[in-house]
Amino acid sequence: MDAYIVAAARTAGGRRGGRLTGWHPADLAGQVLDALVDRTGADPALVEDVIMGCVSQFAQQSGNVARNAVLSSKLPESVPGTSVDRQCGSSQQALHFAAATVMSGQMDVVIAAGVESMTRVPMGMAGKLAHEANLGSPFGGPGMRARYPGVQFSQFTGAEMLAAKHDLSKDTLDAFGFASQQKAAAAAKAGAFDAEIVAVEVELPDGSREPHTVDEGIRFDATLEGVKGVKLISEGGRLTAATSSQIADGASGVMVVNERGLKALGVQPLARIHHMTVVGEDPVIMLEAPIGATKKALQRAGMRVDDIDLFEVNEAFASVPLAWLKETDADPARLNVNGGAIALGHPLGASGTKLMTTLVHALRARGKKWGLQTMCEGGGLANVTIVEAF
Repeated sequence: MDAYIVAAARTAGGRRGGRLTGWHPADLAGQVLDALVDRTGADPALVEDVIMGCVSQFAQQSGNVARNAVLSSKLPESVPGTSVDRQCGSSQQALHFAAATVMSGQMDVVIAAGVESMTRVPMGMAGKLAHEANLGSPFGGPGMRARYPGVQFSQFTGAEMLAAKHDLSKDTLDAFGFASQQKAAAAAKAGAFDAEIVAVEVELPDGSREPHTVDEGIRFDATLEGVKGVKLISEGGRLTAATSSQIADGASGVMVVNERGLKALGVQPLARIHHMTVVGEDPVIMLEAPIGATKKALQRAGMRVDDIDLFEVNEAFASVPLAWLKETDADPARLNVNGGAIALGHPLGASGTKLMTTLVHALRARGKKWGLQTMCEGGGLANVTIVEAF
């Protein structure tokens, strides 16, 4: 059986300490679950599982945030939920699990989703508190130390290594970061995100309330000179905050069904999952895996890079998609056409289905057919999903 996406939705991103601060992550994710049900007109009881990506499964995101999101939504308590951590690709992996489940026929209707409140559960907080309590590091076991002696695993180091390896100058990185802002601003002004965004109510400083519908990270007044003037993250490096993904709050999700699910819901699909791949590569440079994963996925799918109409490559750092472009020979005009995480934010566990939501809507809006999504992930991992839009 095939796996189809019948609804795809996301919240507009919120900056750290910004407009989504007032939302508990389980409730924020619950809003997306409700939107997926509403957009399909499905009986909520038809949903057989919720698979939710989340990276910082700690504090308000601990205790199986997927189940807590279900219990914060209109879904009946009979709907189970499980939480997935494949680092930044967590909800893309949730989509792979959901698709595999309906393709096997074990279930007919599954929601793949993701959530991350980087305001309420700061990145790295679990490790920081564990260190302070003398509870050790996840990377400190003798097996890893023997295999990678003296290595301090760091995405920031990996991003700089990637820039150096692929000879990406600071000017090139700055130009990419500026272009991301330009594309996101143009897309927002043109209403390109309207169909995918779930409006959630937020409280303003004056106590009034309004729907949050515009990604808070977009800098509509960005200039190349301003981007170039941002301080380097590390001395002697090439990357800055303006060429790195923004810390963000957000939630996203897609409803995935097979042919029986289509009939039960009585809906038309938005897209079909054509291929899924995940790979592991060097965990030190860490962020290069999307290159090899894309080549493997295209080969296994019997496709060429020019067959793909649109690409979504997560902008964890500008060096990631730029190195990917250089090594795949993909058309830059087809990449992240509505901007990426540099402008729109990277709410970690929510980014996988967030990018898929944007990809599916962008393909349909342009009358295009094939889309490919990939993301770099902590530990040297990368997922690739190829979809066919209808």
